[in-house]
Amino acid sequence: MNSAALTAPDLEDLIRTGVPMVGNMGVRVQHVEAGQVRLALPRHDDFVRPGGTIGGPVMFALADVALYGAVLSLIGRVELAVTTSMTINFLRRPPMRGLLAEGRILKMGQRLAYGEVLLFSEEDPQPIAHATGTYSIPPHPRVEAPPPAPFAAP
Repeated sequence: MNSAALTAPDLEDLIRTGVPMVGNMGVRVQHVEAGQVRLALPRHDDFVRPGGTIGGPVMFALADVALYGAVLSLIGRVELAVTTSMTINFLRRPPMRGLLAEGRILKMGQRLAYGEVLLFSEEDPQPIAHATGTYSIPPHPRVEAPPPAPFAAP
């Protein structure tokens, strides 16, 4: 694992380039620390679904990338860490405001990470959704020792 710290600008760049669908939504990284992230998603008319609320796929994408960021905050820039499962429970209808996502890792193993994400509407302390998920972490690249040099003839 790459233990290099991942800064907010690093994570924002990785979201924009590595997960462009979500990066193009305008996700901003507000805070990163070991095992935790806070992301913000500005309000946008494209996120509205019938009924005048934010669509579930928008919230799911934000939760997924928040968990990705929480994983990477512990292992560094390992772009091939991938979602293996994710469940989201929509707790209440969000108003048409920006969203906040707070992701944290609950258990970190060598090959799997398990965490949760709470989603909030801006300026509202009550969560609108709760997601849990598991990420697969690729194995360390095997570093082969070079073959020993042949013995020199006496």
